[in-house]
Amino acid sequence: MTLPALCFYLFSAVAIASGAMVVAGRNPVHSVLFLILAFLSAAGLFVLMGAEFLAMILAIVYVGAVAVLFLFVVMMLDIDFARFREGFLQYLPIGGTVGLALLIELGFMLAATRLGGGAPLAAPGGPATGAESNTRVIGRLLYTEYFYLFQAAGLILLVAMVAAIALTLRERPGVRRQRVADQVARRPRDAIEIRQVPPGAGI
Repeated sequence: MTLPALCFYLFSAVAIASGAMVVAGRNPVHSVLFLILAFLSAAGLFVLMGAEFLAMILAIVYVGAVAVLFLFVVMMLDIDFARFREGFLQYLPIGGTVGLALLIELGFMLAATRLGGGAPLAAPGGPATGAESNTRVIGRLLYTEYFYLFQAAGLILLVAMVAAIALTLRERPGVRRQRVADQVARRPRDAIEIRQVPPGAGI
């Protein structure tokens, strides 16, 4: 078995196991950490395919976004870390094993890149040329052949974002909220009342 094939099976196994732990984990903090490990394993698979740009985008955008989401989850759920620190030694072997697996993956990835090299990403049906970068090839494919699918994916994400905001928008009794429609429809005579005050009758 060659080194790239060994790296592929290692990254794939870790990604599948991490994805299963994301769903099966009871602690949201552990689920997020396993999700980050799955993203890094997928980034390693992209490097083996020669798509370094996609690997960097996956590592920077998704891992960075998940890290920010992790902070928001911790602040919103008010997790008691003192209770989790009590069993630190109990989970130390598992954490050490995951960290060691990540280090081994990084070592295999660097070794496969130096020894075998990554195959340049080519357009479907065309020969692989090393003159063009992955960024140029991906951009040309997205905005030519897959333009409508790219726009459809953006529309689906927009609908999902609006739906998430609508589902989490709650009206609480006794809380004053801004109503833009009422403010726009407001007329001057509804807000101002002019009264004739006789001389000497004022406050």
